[in-house]
Amino acid sequence: MARASVVNDYKNPQPGATSTLSLDQKVAREILNNGIERPKGSTVSFHASPEVEKMHFGPKHPMKPWRLTLTNKLVLAYGMHEAMDMYIPRPASFQEMLDYHKEDYIQFLKTITPKDTLQPDANNVWPYNMGDDCPVFDGLYDYCSLYSGASLDAARKLTNKQSDIAINWSGGLHHAKKAEASGFCYINDIVLAILQLLQHHPRVLYIDLDVHHGDGVEQAFWSTDRVMTLSLHKYDRLNFFPGTGGSDDTGPHNNANPGAHHSLNVPLQDGIDDESYFQLFQDIMKPCIATYKPTAIVIQCGGDSLGGDRLGCFNLNIKAHGRCVQYTKRLGLPMLVVGGGGYTPRNVARLWAHETSVCIETKLHPTLPSHTPFIEHFAPDTTLYPELGKNNKYDNKNDEKSLRDIVMN
Repeated sequence: MARASVVNDYKNPQPGATSTLSLDQKVAREILNNGIERPKGSTVSFHASPEVEKMHFGPKHPMKPWRLTLTNKLVLAYGMHEAMDMYIPRPASFQEMLDYHKEDYIQFLKTITPKDTLQPDANNVWPYNMGDDCPVFDGLYDYCSLYSGASLDAARKLTNKQSDIAINWSGGLHHAKKAEASGFCYINDIVLAILQLLQHHPRVLYIDLDVHHGDGVEQAFWSTDRVMTLSLHKYDRLNFFPGTGGSDDTGPHNNANPGAHHSLNVPLQDGIDDESYFQLFQDIMKPCIATYKPTAIVIQCGGDSLGGDRLGCFNLNIKAHGRCVQYTKRLGLPMLVVGGGGYTPRNVARLWAHETSVCIETKLHPTLPSHTPFIEHFAPDTTLYPELGKNNKYDNKNDEKSLRDIVMN
């Protein structure tokens, strides 16, 4: 065979038959194969700052902002960015964070450095609950302002009616209090975003899917009827952080207080499975929506409620978690979607990529795109939907009666 004919054989390779496609071509093929297009009748915005991904809590700390890198790379590899408005938000200003937090606390976060914690008088860090869970690391203030700024930007896109659904996976730090850090959280971006929404919306429903109780958000809006909080979480007052969120914690005990009966807590035990969790979610959401009639929703999608999470104890799979987001989306209300916990980065990234697809009404192919950067970190499974925790599932301690009692109460 002549040399020219060999060259001719490879002149026009078929898509998928060669690895010589450019990255843009590979993404374009994923967009086509997954039928990705902008949702009809709604606008979805995606708010992400690359600088957040670079932050590092420390080598042994379970919180890994790098999980956002994996998430964003999956979103881009599937081509979902083509269906959304993409924003790199500005950091929240000092003044914006004062909308909820105390000035001395914000000033502390702005000035403290890791070197300061090594000084003999390092006890000055403890009044703000800094320590092993909430370490001082390089760039701490920038980290806080970046993830908070993304949630504020997302909330403003909703109030300006530029978006119907706004996503910030770097947000969702629901434990932070008015004047102290807690549970890996420093600034409560959710509270700041809800305050922004309340400038335009009479009632906001906050939903928390994290395995840990959303105590910081509940506390912030404890005495108002303009925010209802709903948290589904593992509850053990003595042995599981934060030890709050029992079924009798429904708001102030004084019925004259506007916030009375506006905190809904769903205390669960180890091992709840997909069907039980989603059925419970539906059974609680239906009367909640019908009675409270929210005009906007914020949903925290903590990934530590997934099976196999480093700090979690549930048996949820990705699609079951996503069904809660899908149910909420179908209500047709302005919706802010934020991240939260999640300490097995590869599964958190899978979850948030899937829930991004839910928001844009796209069904993704289960095989991860081969051109996904850092795909080796998803090994040994190359699927978006592995069976999670299959080798170390928790016994389900939530029997039908206990779940039924929760709904009846």
